[in-house]
Amino acid sequence: MHIFYTPDITQNTYTLNEEESKHCVRVLRLPIGSQVNLVDGKGGFYTAEIISDNPKKVNLSILQVQREFHKRNHYLHIAVAPTKNIDRIEWFLEKATELGIDEITPIITDRSERRIVKEDRLNKVITSAIKQSIKAYHPKLNEAISYDAFLKLPFEGDKLIAHCIDHEDKKYISELVAPHQKYLILIGPEGDFTSKEVNLALNKGYKPLTLGDNRLRTETAALSVCFEINYLNR
Repeated sequence: MHIFYTPDITQNTYTLNEEESKHCVRVLRLPIGSQVNLVDGKGGFYTAEIISDNPKKVNLSILQVQREFHKRNHYLHIAVAPTKNIDRIEWFLEKATELGIDEITPIITDRSERRIVKEDRLNKVITSAIKQSIKAYHPKLNEAISYDAFLKLPFEGDKLIAHCIDHEDKKYISELVAPHQKYLILIGPEGDFTSKEVNLALNKGYKPLTLGDNRLRTETAALSVCFEINYLNR
């Protein structure tokens, strides 16, 4: 199955951009008459036929469209401190997209190892992952934001903060939330959130979350949360 990401598709015909056209003709070597699939990132899954094989401008005719393709029964937003090694956050984005995630926000905390994030590069990782895993919804990647500013943003749903500081009320995800809801979960940097940051979140209505006794890397913690939420909503 050959899948192309086409976020601006609106008509019964579509022209791939030069990069995708070259990949279609030069790499995949697909001739006129071949059928391919398109995803628009908004739930549309299309079947199309190649009607011209110009390596700079491949034209497609839309044969069929499925709306809300594999629409999820919940909404997961993970706000995570970017890792110093960008490859690790790219790995998280790829795997989280494969598992299922709706929104990601890089948050800059007191102990953040990275304070600049190139969204264009990370979005390419997400786009590649939705094509590989046949997802019709493209997760939203927000611009990096300070921790304090992020906590001021509104969110209607379950809000959790995963941290390593001893806290009597910390519980597992399955003890804190129900299926088929909206979830927002905070994941801190390698050095964890500060006590001040944890208390600030708790005062904003976040519930303390434990991921177990193991000390996890940032990207591992974020991915484990993604897996647990998806398992809860299986």
